[in-house]
Amino acid sequence: MRPFRVASAAGIMLLVSVGLLSVTASSPSAAAAVSSASSHWVASWAASPSDDTWPADSTLTPIPTTLTMQTIRDVITPHLGGSQLRIHLSNRFDSSPTTLGHVTVGIQTSGAGATDIQNVTFGGSASVTIPANADVISDPVDLTFAAFTPLVVSIYVPGLLQGSITKHWASNATTYYSGALSGDQTRQASGSSFTGSMESWFYVDGLDVEAPASTCSVVAFGDSITDGFVAGSTVSIPESTIPDNVNGRYPDDLQRRLDSADVPISVVNAGISANELLSSTLSAFTGPSGLSRFGTDALGQSGVCGVLVLEGINDLGYGGATPAGLEAGYTQLISQAHAAGLKIWLGTILPASNAITDGVFLAPSSDTYRQQVNTWIRTQTLADGYVDFAAAMQDPSNPSDLNPAYASVDNLHPNLAGYQVMANTVPLSVLETALP
Repeated sequence: MRPFRVASAAGIMLLVSVGLLSVTASSPSAAAAVSSASSHWVASWAASPSDDTWPADSTLTPIPTTLTMQTIRDVITPHLGGSQLRIHLSNRFDSSPTTLGHVTVGIQTSGAGATDIQNVTFGGSASVTIPANADVISDPVDLTFAAFTPLVVSIYVPGLLQGSITKHWASNATTYYSGALSGDQTRQASGSSFTGSMESWFYVDGLDVEAPASTCSVVAFGDSITDGFVAGSTVSIPESTIPDNVNGRYPDDLQRRLDSADVPISVVNAGISANELLSSTLSAFTGPSGLSRFGTDALGQSGVCGVLVLEGINDLGYGGATPAGLEAGYTQLISQAHAAGLKIWLGTILPASNAITDGVFLAPSSDTYRQQVNTWIRTQTLADGYVDFAAAMQDPSNPSDLNPAYASVDNLHPNLAGYQVMANTVPLSVLETALP
């Protein structure tokens, strides 16, 4: 193993409790191959599904729980440009099939406006019925765009859908939706029908692009620190609106560094706010445990060649985990990644002793356990290396606390400057070892 340093992560915020289920299936079109042996599908953007029940987004803005003949317009920002794409849609938390009447993708102009709108088909059909607890992948779509060009994925829901809309809870990006009974607005360019907005992504959970065989994806896997959460209060929620639509998560900043260095890697985000590695004990939006979703959300990404794991602070702060339990969990992830022929790196857990949530106030042993886990991460020889996020993000005068210059108001989650520091700490040369 090659130890290497980077900057920090951890995270979440709230309480409530509920467990979730993760089962994934592919549509027949999921197996569609690109035309040339010199190219393949590579994940350009991802958002791990978190739940189907929580009635507000991370800013505590109410979101639709019932859709009646109306259209969702998700705005997503790919990390890898191209001229051919395919869309991943998820019905992962619904125990019944879900039918979507029409899907399009285009380039965002401003707000809900779009241009160059293209129809998205599934096995040649404009509509798609996603099986219960499953995902589907679209047919290839021709659309030319550059990295960090915001795209709009518009999804028309016919009839009545009640109570089970698979989503990614904390998007830090504005999603728009039309009013009930407004009909199919998927091809509307002006965006004038999209009168509602929220900070959660509905249904869409991935975008692939056709890329050269020399290009691959690296998955940033974790909790709210990977998800890019910036706290708006001392108890974390509601989330601040500061990170909205600026793509300031640490995986975004890491992608910019890779692009500047011409490294052909796409970093996709598999963080879920409030997620735990070992269990799902916190709330209705925390997603399945990291262990249970790793195969789908990390190993299942298109063109994946490596995974950077930063998770465990919620297990220590809320889940009652011990160092031995986390170490066993990391060992499972390492074994699964290596069995799939992938590189895997571990990130040290960020300090948060003075945070109200996840700190020693609620979990007196959390910082002692965190330091023990970080020592294990720095000395183990199972993974392909480690990123020392904790060392880069700690307060120089009190290493058990997050550096105030990099902390949001809850002393648990980084601010945007902190996320940039985290990205800057990742050695690009280490990620390059995963290239084909």
